[in-house]
Amino acid sequence: MPDSQSEVLNAGPRDHIVLFYADDGELVQKVGGYLIDALDKGGTAIVVATWAHQLLFGRRLAQSGIDLAEARASGSYTELDAAETIDRFVIGDRADAASFWAEVTPAIRRAASLGKPVRIFGEMVSLLWDAGRVGVAIEVEAMWNELGVQFPFALVCAYPQKSVTDRALHDPLTDVCRAHSAVVGDPPPSMRGWRC
Repeated sequence: MPDSQSEVLNAGPRDHIVLFYADDGELVQKVGGYLIDALDKGGTAIVVATWAHQLLFGRRLAQSGIDLAEARASGSYTELDAAETIDRFVIGDRADAASFWAEVTPAIRRAASLGKPVRIFGEMVSLLWDAGRVGVAIEVEAMWNELGVQFPFALVCAYPQKSVTDRALHDPLTDVCRAHSAVVGDPPPSMRGWRC
């Protein structure tokens, strides 16, 4: 069972949550619990993350008793490299919607075909944000929402707090929050008083 800190990430179909996290420990604790809960309940989980975070999530799931080899083989746990996936649908300073769908939809379609709830974790948007491609990150958030109309899945996007400290990006950060059904985590100290 997930720990009490993960309960806030218990998302239903079509929920799109943004998580602002302080460090990798918090990310792994909260998102790990979200993924474990999905798998424990017979659902499927898709992780679109950096290689380093894939390893951390894998450790967290294995420590909880999840047989990762079996979960991968059965299709209940799928990992996609966030940077490689971005490279396949971001062209210059624009995200190509058709290419995004071509890259992301097959994994979601496979997961949905199992007839079980689907939970996704993604950090492509935070990689884009950190690279200064803020507008593209917001486009991708919108593309996830469009994809969510076609397939019933829960999605958690995560941004490190240290990435969202620039008050000059207040308006784009507000757009990020508006693209989500819920916001989890605290803003960084430099953004205190700002509201999503």
